[in-house]
Amino acid sequence: MELRAISAMAKRVNEIIIFVFVALFSKAIGAKPYWRTRWPIDRVSTECLTWQLAVEANNVRGWRIVPAHCLSHIEAYMTGGQYEQDVDYIVEQIESYVSELVVGEDGMDAWILDIDDTCLSNVIYYKKKKYGCEPYDPMAFKAWAMKGECPAIPGVLGLFSKLVKNGFKVFLITGRDEETLAPSTIANLHDQGFIGYERLTFRSPAYKGKSAVVYKSEIRKQIMEEGYRIWGNVGDQWTDLQGDCLGNRTFKLPNPMYCVP
Repeated sequence: MELRAISAMAKRVNEIIIFVFVALFSKAIGAKPYWRTRWPIDRVSTECLTWQLAVEANNVRGWRIVPAHCLSHIEAYMTGGQYEQDVDYIVEQIESYVSELVVGEDGMDAWILDIDDTCLSNVIYYKKKKYGCEPYDPMAFKAWAMKGECPAIPGVLGLFSKLVKNGFKVFLITGRDEETLAPSTIANLHDQGFIGYERLTFRSPAYKGKSAVVYKSEIRKQIMEEGYRIWGNVGDQWTDLQGDCLGNRTFKLPNPMYCVP
């Protein structure tokens, strides 16, 4: 029994020594021990950051609106410079990948780009909708899109230009309605510098009622059946990057303002 007690005491002393060492080491390097239990000063901000991370990782699905208490957080993210920085970083990864590709001489190397909040930004519109804290309003969005005033997302415009210059055929696929939004969208794209794409596909009556995944999968399948090799697919929604015929790689741009099911 004495040996057991001595052994237990020695183990406890060893644990205390390790605890003290870690605490002193953490203080020396300015870090906080991993077992910290105090909440940060701005609890709401960290909760919203966690929600945003879960959304971008597709762990939260089918969400309809941004939590009301996250309005300030999303506004700051979208307009304070972090959003642009994140997009530019992703574009850098895409361009690094593109630099490793060898374009064939047959002109059949393709890329897929979404339009809304991939090529063209709707942040101006969503500012009036509290950056997604209000429910989606299809009529209001259609009225906005018909104005043709969406600014280009600079990083993606630069990527688009490089893809075209390097010989890739760029296919633009959008969920926008063909019958009402085609003329304004085409003019908007051209005004913003998206010139030289291979094809622009809108949601036609044939795809009415079909989910974004089904619709975009069928369009990509048609492109591949024509003999094109899809090397990359870029979108701001997970539904842009799910389904069939996705291509060799997919790249997700951030968008915490809305979710397309």
